Amino acid sequence: MSAARPAEAARAGALTYADELRVGERFELGTHTVAEAELVGFAASWDPQWFHLDREAAEAGPFGGLITSGIHTVAILQRLTVDAVVHGWAVLAGRGIRELRLLRPVYVGDTITGTITITEIDFDDRERALVTMDSTLTTTAGRIVATMTTDVYLHASAPAAQ
Repeated sequence: MSAARPAEAARAGALTYADELRVGERFELGTHTVAEAELVGFAASWDPQWFHLDREAAEAGPFGGLITSGIHTVAILQRLTVDAVVHGWAVLAGRGIRELRLLRPVYVGDTITGTITITEIDFDDRERALVTMDSTLTTTAGRIVATMTTDVYLHASAPAAQ
């Protein structure tokens, strides 16, 4: 069981298990500022559309500038979530993403942040729990750019000392 835990947190005995989380618990995420090189680099590899790649065309287009790919926006949310909380959780695996909504574009220079809120914790007979969380990603100006519900399996409780 210990092989599935993040090494640093496991050594420090600092992992959070599903039985330590509470429905309604809310976590603040850090911030990330989108740089043009990052936006274009991601798009070039994974979503090579003109409004992600060509600044001049994007400025003349419907968004008025380069915007992140929706997948890039989700990747930023994932990174902020892992950095803020999930790196210290006793995660087994992600189960799914549902109810993903991309509400506004994210532009070069935007600084984004967010929150996650635990909405369900369902324990099973395999010493694990399915934890459901709602995520909201916003600009630091308070404009919501994305919302998402995710399910992740966590170990139910710390293993007994041997």
